[in-house]
Amino acid sequence: MRSHLLHGVVRHRRARPFVYGLEHAVFYAALDLDELDLVDRSLRLFRRNRTGPVTFRDDDHLEPPARDLRTDFLDHLVAQGEDPRDWRITIVANLRVAGYVFDPASFFLCRDADGILRVVVVEVHNTHGERHLYTLRPREGGALTFLAAMAKTFYVSPFVDVRGGYEVRVRDEPKRLRITINQHQPEGLELHASLDLDRRPLTDWNLLRLLVRHPFLPQRTTALIHWHALRLWLRGAPFRRHREVIR
Repeated sequence: MRSHLLHGVVRHRRARPFVYGLEHAVFYAALDLDELDLVDRSLRLFRRNRTGPVTFRDDDHLEPPARDLRTDFLDHLVAQGEDPRDWRITIVANLRVAGYVFDPASFFLCRDADGILRVVVVEVHNTHGERHLYTLRPREGGALTFLAAMAKTFYVSPFVDVRGGYEVRVRDEPKRLRITINQHQPEGLELHASLDLDRRPLTDWNLLRLLVRHPFLPQRTTALIHWHALRLWLRGAPFRRHREVIR
């Protein structure tokens, strides 16, 4: 089974208007879209589109929400001008725990028959229930590294303007996955974010160990987002309300 677990740390470092950093332990599922039903059948803790200790729901992804994630995502790639025949597509995402999930960013890693990343789709979610897809082609890359850039067009944080752009780098190693995102404004680098993750087999035992080590991770993620937002606000970071930015 190609699907697996990823365990490591997420780091953020804000450069302006003052330096502010954070680091938290996280885990993700890396699910091959061809194996979603196989994973459901193989694991006792995992359920697809039905109630269970840990759940993956197709409609937590894409916009409009997916009915069948593999079919709908392939349709998205075709609409973007790609020919995904013979591609192997993995989604890196948080799972629902006790029925709840919040996934600030999911990543669709699209590899060709030789295992080379051809497209990376970054699916960004905000706390207002909105989601947006950025479909990236490599500016440069090779067997292990994918580098691309995109303009920012989606509201994520009240402390970051919807302007400028992102640079996304994916380091796709056999035993490790590293994703870095730098957000640039005309004034310079504003935010550096990274995921540094080790690959682990997707088994009930490994999943249980991560659930015990990181209980209620999605709930914790949401709580930490609001905690860090409060700290930024108290330090005087400029605040832009959602309704003011999107109008």
